[in-house]
Amino acid sequence: MSKYIFVTGGVVSGLGKGITAASMAMLIKAQGYTVDMIKFDPYFNVDSLYLSPYQHGEVFVTDDGGEGDLVLGHYERFLDQNLSENSNITSGKIYSAVIKRERDGAYDGESVQVVPHITDEIKRTLYTLNRPETDVVVCEIGGVVGDIENHPYLEAIRQCRGELGKGNAVYIHITYVPVIEMSGEHKTKPTQNSVKELQNIGIQPDIIVCRSDYALDESAKKKLSLFCNVARECIIESVTTDNLYQVPLRLHEQNIESVALGKLKMEQREPELEAWRDMCARAESAHESENKLRVAVVGKYVEKVTAYQSLTDALTTAGLLKNEALDISLISSAKVQENPEILKDYDGIVIAPGFGVRGFDGKIAAAKYARENDIPCLLIGLGAQAGLIEFARDVCNMTGANSQEFDADGPYSVVCNIDPPMLKKGAFPTVITPGTYLSRIYGEQSVSERHRHRFDFSATYEQLFLRNGLVFSAHSPTGVPEAFEIPTNKFFIGTVYNPEYRSRLLSTHPIFAEFIRVIKG
Repeated sequence: MSKYIFVTGGVVSGLGKGITAASMAMLIKAQGYTVDMIKFDPYFNVDSLYLSPYQHGEVFVTDDGGEGDLVLGHYERFLDQNLSENSNITSGKIYSAVIKRERDGAYDGESVQVVPHITDEIKRTLYTLNRPETDVVVCEIGGVVGDIENHPYLEAIRQCRGELGKGNAVYIHITYVPVIEMSGEHKTKPTQNSVKELQNIGIQPDIIVCRSDYALDESAKKKLSLFCNVARECIIESVTTDNLYQVPLRLHEQNIESVALGKLKMEQREPELEAWRDMCARAESAHESENKLRVAVVGKYVEKVTAYQSLTDALTTAGLLKNEALDISLISSAKVQENPEILKDYDGIVIAPGFGVRGFDGKIAAAKYARENDIPCLLIGLGAQAGLIEFARDVCNMTGANSQEFDADGPYSVVCNIDPPMLKKGAFPTVITPGTYLSRIYGEQSVSERHRHRFDFSATYEQLFLRNGLVFSAHSPTGVPEAFEIPTNKFFIGTVYNPEYRSRLLSTHPIFAEFIRVIKG
């Protein structure tokens, strides 16, 4: 039977529950255990399909087509393993399932209520991860204790301890410990109140992780231990850091995973953390470096840094693996449209994915500037569509070339509807064209890549593009183009799929690795 670790948050949102949960899972996996993860989000969207990146950052896609917020990406990168659509569950999914059961007559005429029917559905979903091959499941509850939306989840996990039995469930509560600047004193009352609210629900936290901008003194830890009814060694501090990769190591220094495993009555082993420490050392060195490669990420959601979380993480990791520090700038495509010259001082350009016509002309302008000035450029998703349209208009003289998304009756639909119309999402096989730059990058003839798009490159004009110097270097098994390159440029590659979803912290995607190698050279 799987053991469970439940992670909740208190005082304020945005404390980094996801990073803490991912760090906890990584540290347990580093001891040789098998780990799975799940997050319950209290909002009523069924999934992240229609969520704006301004709400919860990027939409992350799993192999099986599951869509979740950016925390799912943190989980995969920290754990270095693929998760599934069952790893991100919303209230929309839970309530939809219960309503469907009621419509199917599954409740024998009962009045359907939050308790027990909603809470039972939450537990049923949670227990689908209870498998013989999984030693530990780390479960994060979104929102903050006290929010009306997440109360059913807290009630459900309260019931879990009784059902799972003693020694099979651990509760970790993450809170904010503010500091009064005038006195430099940590104030523990917000944490005490948050824990009391959790206790009123019936949950006694086993471990408290204290987020703060400054290290906690011993008196503050003793006070929290006393008033929150938690052993002193179970008061863990998590001080604000610019380097998220350091979080697991800082928690490990305080034996957080050993404390949790002890409460779960599991053997404590020596964790394998050498590769992670090496990556963190490279990150520290990169942070202090004065010579950084400048990379521009051109997109339209640049006001929200986390809208491109997987993309910036993939670039950063690729740099670290090449011992190169990156200075990544998020640049509005609207500003590029006004003045493409703002890109002139960058070593490399990434034109980011997205949806919708807003900012699209700016992506076209960025692609044109990178192509004409031979600046290494990686184009992804809608960014790649912009690059193909720019090439069609400017090089192939296809006046009016566009995407069917923006001009359904245009003369040259070089980007067309998927047949049949759908949102293509999840992992699909991609066949690499032999002899191309992309084939040298992958070193394989067939790969699996994750997609999230509604429109494809059109195969109709493939020969015309080829005659003008653009090569479709990857296709779907049915012959639909999925990637292109311009061989005469140092690096000009566009992919309709999203390679950033495949990047990990200890082993980046080969396209990003090659991109960094080229701009470094």
